[in-house]
Formats: sequence, structure tokens, C-alpha cells
Amino acid sequence: MLYLGDTSLSTAACYLAGILHRAGYTFEYRPSDHQLNSADLAAANDLLILSDYPATRISTELQQQLVERHQQGMSLLMIGGWESFQGCDGHWRGTPLGSALPVIIATEDDRQNVDSPAFVHCEQQHPITANLPWTERPPLIGGYNKVQAAADTDVLLSIHRHTAEWNGTSYSLTPTTQDPLLVVRETRHSRSAALTTDLAPHWVGPLVDWGSERVTAQHPPAEGIEVGSLYVQFIEQLVGWLCEPRG
Repeated sequence: MLYLGDTSLSTAACYLAGILHRAGYTFEYRPSDHQLNSADLAAANDLLILSDYPATRISTELQQQLVERHQQGMSLLMIGGWESFQGCDGHWRGTPLGSALPVIIATEDDRQNVDSPAFVHCEQQHPITANLPWTERPPLIGGYNKVQAAADTDVLLSIHRHTAEWNGTSYSLTPTTQDPLLVVRETRHSRSAALTTDLAPHWVGPLVDWGSERVTAQHPPAEGIEVGSLYVQFIEQLVGWLCEPRG
């Protein structure tokens, strides 16, 4: 497994790295300012994770090699952020890896910085979304990249945005827009997923604390984290599905 981005292990990357380590996954990590080289590709076997990692850090030639690996069985996951999808510095539209994702990336800056309630809504049951209280305890997020689901994909989660108003005794919510949040594609040989919010602050918002129980994790030498149990379960199920052996 190769995990690229989220700035560094001493900052945002400590969240996903800690959970991967806690779940027992072996992975190689490269920070957001690392220019990918051919030697790095040795770790890109079961899963390639791109999170806040700009397209300019991977040459077209290496991207094409990674797409070939994806077509032969390596899973692909992009997580949202300012350097993911199109973002302000992502620029993944029209690239080989960007085109392999299960979404259509916007032509312009696609960042949605949310300052009002944005609920995560489960669209359908799936191994990634199973056994989580989406209706009884829906989590909220603080931002995401606005994309469209591509053909022959499944939208598992969407983001439902609202405006909020105080009416003198309580707050009232008014629905505004909805966008895809988690889109997946499964073929005979490979799986891919696009999660358009971040898993680290600030876009992760209250999602990072989803769950009544607290979970601690650390991937040495990264910083330790303390997060919600349901947040951990969701990430473990997402990565578990992507890494599930296929015949």
C-alpha cells in the first residue's frame, strides 16, 4: 500500500496513518511535497491512496504506470482536500489517474468550504457503509470537493447541506444542495473510491469525533490521535473493501 499526501506525518497525515497502523496494514508513506519516482512504485500493489497530493507531483509516465496497475488489480482511493480532485492546487482533471477515478472532476476550483450544517447521508447499503448509524446519528463535515458521479458507479454517501436559523426558541434547518460524497466503482479486476471530504482537520469537521467511544492510535513516528469510534470504523471498512482479495 502506498499513501501519498496530507502534508506530513507530523501534521494531517497522522490521522489516516494512525488508523491504518492500528488496523494492521503495512504501508509506505510519502508527504505532499515529495516528487514521486519509479522506486516509490514498489509499494503501490494493493492500494494507492491520494489525499491532498497534487497531480504535478506524479509525472504523466508514472501516472500511466499506476493506471495500468489499477487495471490489473491495484485499488485506487482519492480523499478530498485543497490539493485533491481539482481543488485550488490539485489539478487532477484530465490526468491519467484523475480519469481513472469513479467521478467527473470539475474544470475549475471545486472546493466547498462549509459554514452551515452539512450532514452525511447514506444512499445505499454496502460493506463500506454497513453497521453504522447513518440515520440515528448522522455525522457532519466541514468541507468537500464538488464532483459528479461517473457512469457505472455507485454513490454510497451524499452530503446534504442546510441553512440554519434561530426562530426564538430553537434552530430550524432548510435544505439547500446535495452532492456526492463517497462514490465507488467495482470492475472484474479492480476497485476505486472517491471520498470528497478530508479525513483530517479542517474539512473533516465533527466527523472526526463521530461515536460515543474514544479511540487512540499512532503510527510511529507520527503524532498520536484521539478520535471517535465510528469514524475509525468507517475508515476501516472503506480501506478493508478496497483491499479485499479478489479472485
